[in-house]
Amino acid sequence: MFNKILVANRGEIAIRVMRACKELGVETVAVYSTADKTSFHRVYADECHWIGESEPKDSYLNIEKIIDVAKKTGCEGIHPGYGFLAENWEFAKRCEEEGIKFIGPRAEIIRVMGSKLNARKLMEEAGVPVIPGSKEIKNVGEAEGFAEKIGYPVAIKASGGGGGIGISIVWGKEELESAFRRSKKLGEKYFKDPAVYIEKYLPKPRHIEFQILADEHGNVIHLGERECSIQRRHQKVIEESPSPVVDEETREKIGKIAVKGAKHIGYTNAGTMEFLYYGGEFYFLEMNTRLQVEHPITELVTGLDIVKYMLKIASGEELPLKQKDIRFYGHAIEFRIYAEDPIAFMPRTGKIEHYRSAGGIGVRVDSGIHQGVEITPYYDPIISKLSVWGVDRKEAIQRANRALYGYIIDGVETNIPFHIAVINNEAFVRGETHTNFIEEQNIREEIRRIQEEIHPLRQRLSEIFWEPRKEKVVLGQRRVEETINVWKAQARKY
Repeated sequence: MFNKILVANRGEIAIRVMRACKELGVETVAVYSTADKTSFHRVYADECHWIGESEPKDSYLNIEKIIDVAKKTGCEGIHPGYGFLAENWEFAKRCEEEGIKFIGPRAEIIRVMGSKLNARKLMEEAGVPVIPGSKEIKNVGEAEGFAEKIGYPVAIKASGGGGGIGISIVWGKEELESAFRRSKKLGEKYFKDPAVYIEKYLPKPRHIEFQILADEHGNVIHLGERECSIQRRHQKVIEESPSPVVDEETREKIGKIAVKGAKHIGYTNAGTMEFLYYGGEFYFLEMNTRLQVEHPITELVTGLDIVKYMLKIASGEELPLKQKDIRFYGHAIEFRIYAEDPIAFMPRTGKIEHYRSAGGIGVRVDSGIHQGVEITPYYDPIISKLSVWGVDRKEAIQRANRALYGYIIDGVETNIPFHIAVINNEAFVRGETHTNFIEEQNIREEIRRIQEEIHPLRQRLSEIFWEPRKEKVVLGQRRVEETINVWKAQARKY
């Protein structure tokens, strides 16, 4: 096992990795930017180092600065978390060149699977079903020809895309040219890869993914599936495990396919095979070569610590588990808590004035924030992840209602009203979810109603604690002013 590692990230995921390290007796080094000088992750680590100004390119995306800190502090490995450099093959390669273990897959695997075109080709070779689609499309004429061949609607995708960036849905020929140019431009801007391709667009699929663990001795297992169909702008906001539509037989079948695909490319460490489920069939979408944001719900239903296994695999240990050893218990749901307008889904900034996290049986909060912290515009506006567990889906939803009711964040707008609206939606309760759920259910009116209601718990806390405290502060200021005036009067006498 490592003696010391650097965590090349911030916020809740940095804390999550450091917690696993503390349990394993591994020292941690944090890096932070100017904007994060009061962040909790830099305090939680055993030591911390400033790496640059607030802009990501000057800090968390600066490969050489991070490598330099790792070398100076004697770190044997680097855990990238998710986002930032987590799927940057050049970063993984630099780690390899410096003799620092990148806690994830090899650089070459990240590079190959980072191109959706390459990933599709490799999965087809492995016998994994993929969505009908094209090879790289070079011009609008080729795009029109292929779209006519497979039929509209189609999705034009940036080959290097991720997080919903570079995807353009085309419903007819008149939209194709502008969509083609838009996806190409976004691919070049965000991923330095202008290559695009076309897939058949599936209007209301479910987004279902399988968690993979693979050691460096050829052993590969899966930890079941997560349903990630509740999305806004092609980005997940609510995930659950298991999926309401996957039974044991289907889990075993698709799990074997996911393991087969991972073995075919020689994958190691933790990763996720993502599928679209449509018309009773699973189609490979992409592979995430990193720790997923939503990994806590898999941990809740399996009882396994995925981050610990990442560290153990990277240190050369063999997986002690076989597929037959994996058992699933109950149901878990994760809610991504963002600082954002819950209707327009636009990021919000501000200072967290009051903070009271949810708790109680079956509730887990992964958070990197605290009362008084500033939510800045420099990074993804995720505040925390609220995960709940129940013996079945019904109890998990009940606990989610209770936990969301008890989660108080004041000073910055959050999407908690959105989550409350979704889990009380009848279609969601029935398990009838898909990637266009938010648009189809039109839950915005319900969100507005929830926003207009006075949160009873927040109101009581304000009446008992917060408002009186403000009054005492004002009284204190008055007493100081009165004292100063007395001193001034006495000074004038002499």
